[in-house]
Amino acid sequence: MSQFKVFSGTKSRYVANQIAHDLGIELGKMNIQHFADGEFEVSYEESVRGAHVYLVQSTFPNSDNLMELLLMIDAAKRASAKSIAAVIPYFGWARQDRKDKPRVSIAAKLVADLLSAAGIDCLITMDLHADQIQGFFDVPVNHLYASSVFIPYIEQMHLPDLVMASPDVGGAKRANSYAKYFNTPLVLCHKQRAKANVVEKMTIIGDVKDKNVILVDDMVDTAGTICTAANLMKEAGAKTVRALASHAIMSDPASERIMASGLDEMIFSDSIPFDTSKCPKATVISIAGLFADTIQRVHDYRSISSQYLL
Repeated sequence: MSQFKVFSGTKSRYVANQIAHDLGIELGKMNIQHFADGEFEVSYEESVRGAHVYLVQSTFPNSDNLMELLLMIDAAKRASAKSIAAVIPYFGWARQDRKDKPRVSIAAKLVADLLSAAGIDCLITMDLHADQIQGFFDVPVNHLYASSVFIPYIEQMHLPDLVMASPDVGGAKRANSYAKYFNTPLVLCHKQRAKANVVEKMTIIGDVKDKNVILVDDMVDTAGTICTAANLMKEAGAKTVRALASHAIMSDPASERIMASGLDEMIFSDSIPFDTSKCPKATVISIAGLFADTIQRVHDYRSISSQYLL
């Protein structure tokens, strides 16, 4: 079987280094040269001819990360790589997955088309904002879940009177999976938005009095929703309120909101780099081992279903 190599874009090198370490290989050598006007050029500093290439790059803001990944794919294809896998822990633009009003773009489909046109043979990603985005690709999609690293963390806390909750109805399926696994009640929050990133009104559906609540979401952007839900649950008598989120987008003023909220702990994966010194309530759990194992399994044509705890 041909060898495989792992390379990384600029902003995801922190996790790619750990993935390569867990795989027992060195991270591939790559050079990204920037021009004065902001344009950049990607070049591989070692041969990839005939190799299975895994390119690690999350597409969080700004859009340079996506463009960098596209150029990495194109360069690998032109350098005669045998296959190219895009490893995207955080798949950005995923909130635009349908036409919810007239005359809008479907950015998730556009990004899928760009990656396919650039030349990927498969995608490895985690906790897509909407599961149906997998159908936007005509190549295999290996969709992982952060629950693989979050569940062991929850179990070691040994919390009594545990309740799982979703900060909105749209995330009910995700929170319900955790509730079934831990055999706990499920609580929902119903929210009404005044506009994007602004919650106008929220109500709790379920009982949280004297309970240890864990809110489950896929991402935290400005933290308005998660903090409003946490505050409501504390007002309703919850003993503690924690939150899990796969992706720490954390746009300002998210850190300040979390610190001022009723949240006792905010738990993230490191799909997006986050400095916990900005928010001491935050805990970051590494997903490098999960992705390293998946890359090895994909390369060996083995099943990845054993990784799914939910």
